[in-house]
Amino acid sequence: MEWAEIKTSKNIEDLLESFGAFHDSCLKELYMSTESYVDENLSMGMSAELDTSVRMLFQRQARNPSAIELLFEGVTQFHIVPSPINHDSIIYDAKLILHNGLFYWTDDCEWEPENNTDGSNRWISAKRLKWRDASSWMGKQNRYGVISSD
Repeated sequence: MEWAEIKTSKNIEDLLESFGAFHDSCLKELYMSTESYVDENLSMGMSAELDTSVRMLFQRQARNPSAIELLFEGVTQFHIVPSPINHDSIIYDAKLILHNGLFYWTDDCEWEPENNTDGSNRWISAKRLKWRDASSWMGKQNRYGVISSD
């Protein structure tokens, strides 16, 4: 699975067309990481750059592709809200835009970066964005790790 970097509005349009604007899809999983760490000697290492990356796996009820993975690098903001009890998690249409040098993805096609105060939307912004076909990752199985309550 090769990553394709999104650089232009045309790249965004092509991705949205390829994945049906996320219609009838769901966010299956996400994984966030930073460059911060504590080593064996308990010394802390940190980056002075935007070091947060987020991988998001989406699945949809259509083929070619039926699943994609987005990789946001240099994340500047990240807002995820779980679906409330007795509500589905279906994404009907999503928005992906390049605005003021940042890539934004949201599950609300009416959402705008300047009006991001509504706490009910899932959205993310980052300096760089890549995507790849993950159609072999369909189903219930977790791909980013097993969640255990142990």
